[in-house]
Amino acid sequence: MRVVIAEDSVLLRRGLVRLLQDARHEIVAEVGDGPALVAAITQHRPDVSIVDVRMPPSHTDEGLRASVEARSLVPGAPILILSQYVEERYAGELLATGSAGVGYLLKDRVADVRDFLAAVEQVAAGGTVLDPDVVSQLLVRRRPTPLDELTAREREVLSLMAQGRTNSAIAATLVITEGAVEKHIRNIFAKLGLPHTDADHRRVLAVLTHLAES
Repeated sequence: MRVVIAEDSVLLRRGLVRLLQDARHEIVAEVGDGPALVAAITQHRPDVSIVDVRMPPSHTDEGLRASVEARSLVPGAPILILSQYVEERYAGELLATGSAGVGYLLKDRVADVRDFLAAVEQVAAGGTVLDPDVVSQLLVRRRPTPLDELTAREREVLSLMAQGRTNSAIAATLVITEGAVEKHIRNIFAKLGLPHTDADHRRVLAVLTHLAES
């Protein structure tokens, strides 16, 4: 197999390289950040990419975000994620690109070399390998909120409201009329259950609702 490895720790990366080469696999690229991973996948079209979630600059979820981007550019590109924790948002987005050729394993479960190599080969063959903890966390239903009722455009308007934009500034940013903005804001107030009163400022309350769920 032709493999791309994305891991910013040189020591861990070299360990993976040695392990895979001993199993007679070819390493076509070794990278240490998200943009380099996207470039490697689009250039080499590997049989599988092994990706660490935490990479520069913030060492949070760059590997997962880059994987989602790479799968949008190279649909079906097989990717096996290795992580110390479950990043639910981008794990869900990665699976939403298609479950074929996707794996997500927690590092503390990768204790057996043969099992790890079998997981790599399964993902490369178009299979799905998911850690039980990943499955359980992704299957937990998120508590519905009033924001779920908003359309994509209404969410954009509310986000700009939260940035302190005026109606005219929102209209200019979204390239729509001020009348359309006012209509979206009325819909937002209605869906968030914010009737007009003299005591409360609905615009502020809507923004507070948005910030509480962000």
